[in-house]
Amino acid sequence: MNQNEGQPVTLPLYLTPEHPCSYYPEREARTVFADPRLIPDRRAQTEMAEAGFRRSGSYLYRPECEHCSACIPLRVPARGFTPNRSQRRNLRDNADLNISWQRSWCDDELLALYNRYQHWRHPEGDMVAHGAAHFSDFLLSRWADSWFLEIQDEERLVGVLVADRLERGISAVYTFYDPAYEQRGLGSFAILQLIAHARSQGLRDVYLGYWLPGHPKMDYKRKFGPAEYFVEGQWRRAESPQVREKVALHEAMGQNPAPSEETG
Repeated sequence: MNQNEGQPVTLPLYLTPEHPCSYYPEREARTVFADPRLIPDRRAQTEMAEAGFRRSGSYLYRPECEHCSACIPLRVPARGFTPNRSQRRNLRDNADLNISWQRSWCDDELLALYNRYQHWRHPEGDMVAHGAAHFSDFLLSRWADSWFLEIQDEERLVGVLVADRLERGISAVYTFYDPAYEQRGLGSFAILQLIAHARSQGLRDVYLGYWLPGHPKMDYKRKFGPAEYFVEGQWRRAESPQVREKVALHEAMGQNPAPSEETG
C-alpha cells in the first residue's frame, strides 16, 4: 500500500469477537487487525508499529480487550540503552557464540531447531512438528523486510531471532533456540544483539512486543531499559503517571498467568 509523502497512513481495521486469552486463561480477549488483503509498505508498517501494532505472519494486530489492558506495547530507544549487570554477564557468558544476520529463509536445520523449541515449550500445543509452510505463515510475510539474527556455537545453529526492518527502527517478531542452551539465556542475548545492531545502523527504536507486568513469561522485557510504553495513545517512560496508573490497575485486577511466548 503506497502513500503520498507527508500524508498519514490509513489502513482499514477489523475487530474480532471475544476469544480465549493466551496469557490469562480466565479472561476473554479481542484483537483489532489491519485488512490483510492490503500490502502495507515500510512506511505503513512503521506507523502501525508506532501505534502499538505487531506482526504475526501477514497480519498486523493489536489487543483491544473490553475489560483488560494488561498488554502494553514496549520499545527500547537504541541509543539510550545501557545493559545492566545481569545483561553484561550474559554478554560475557555468550562471548564464545557467533552471530550473523541472514535474509529470512527456511531449511531443514532451521526448521528442526524451531520444532525442538516448540516441542519443549509447548509439548501439548498446536505448534509442534510443523513444516516449512507453517513456519513461513507464522513468522514471515511477502511484504515484510524480515531478517534472521542467527546464533551459532561453532558450526551448530542454536538460536534465531526473527526481526522486521522498519523506517526508523526494528521490530523483534519471535525468538527460538535449542532447549539444551536454556541456561545460556539466549533469548536475552538475542535482544541485546538486536539493540546493538539497531544502534550501529542508526535506527532509533527496537520494538519488543507486549509487556505484561508481573507475567512470568513477559515481564522480563521491562529489564531492557530505559524503555518506552505505549499508553493512552503516546509513548511514555516508565516513571510517567500514566504508565504507573496502568500498572497499578493491572495489579489490582489480580494475576493468574498462563505460560506464553517470550515475544508477543
